[in-house]
Amino acid sequence: MAGTSLLALIDDIASILDDVALMSKVAAKKTAGVLGDDLALNAQQVAGVRAERELPVVWAVALGSLKNKAILVPAALAISALLPGAITPLLMVGGLYLCFEGFEKIAHGILHKEEDARHKQELAAALSDPAADMVAMEKDKIKGAVRTDFILSAEIIVIALGTVAGEPFAQQALVVVGIALLMTVGVYGIVAAIVKMDDAGLYLSERGNGAVRVLGRVLLSAAPKLMKLLSVVGTAAMFMVGGGILVHGTPGTHDLVHHATEIAAAVPALGPVLGFVTPSVIDAVAGVLAGALALVVVTIGGKMLRSFKKSA
Repeated sequence: MAGTSLLALIDDIASILDDVALMSKVAAKKTAGVLGDDLALNAQQVAGVRAERELPVVWAVALGSLKNKAILVPAALAISALLPGAITPLLMVGGLYLCFEGFEKIAHGILHKEEDARHKQELAAALSDPAADMVAMEKDKIKGAVRTDFILSAEIIVIALGTVAGEPFAQQALVVVGIALLMTVGVYGIVAAIVKMDDAGLYLSERGNGAVRVLGRVLLSAAPKLMKLLSVVGTAAMFMVGGGILVHGTPGTHDLVHHATEIAAAVPALGPVLGFVTPSVIDAVAGVLAGALALVVVTIGGKMLRSFKKSA
């Protein structure tokens, strides 16, 4: 009898873990949109630090990220337990913020090219100046990266929580904690690899035989291109994930997306491909439109607020 009970307990535990693993995969896919942007942003935050201090800075930001999640995860689980109806609105707000952040990044790149170029020149000058206070600069970079991580971590946790809404609390906790730890280790492990890629390329290009030197030169040239690619992919994914959250969270849109997918799938020859990509395209377009609208509202609201403060 005791053996039967033990086997039943083991079976129950295995079933729960299997459910958790499945939900974690779904949550990981949904948070992938934030991951690319997180990688690019954090790698850019570390850019400008002296080579020998890059890994310590990444480690310091990673510790800050864990502290952020130690605050955010219990808060999210408490909301889920006490105010489960708030999960969907929070998810919608998170999706809208993703779209806003993606569109703001594009707008900033177009409207503030000269400002960005000037900032890079100032950073290069500070690095070449032996009298510059590099410790203070490093601390500022770490603080800025941790603040950025707090926002991105909140997005990841809310999205992960939204995928397990309605599940037992224990499963919610396992999935959200697992995603939080996985994203932290994954993001900062990859960031560390990215920021040291050029150093590895330089090392290999100066040593070894011809093939090793060629590999070193490839790594040297690939590092900045990888940063740009991550930024582009991350922005596109933000629109698709954020737009998808908004589309699927808006009543009545499911039937519209399904109908559009059926029409696309019926196109001769290209039907299977079009049917596959149509939902993602709709999500991305919705994300771009939502991001543009949010940016307009925030910009106008900010100007009105500043005008009100001046007149007060």
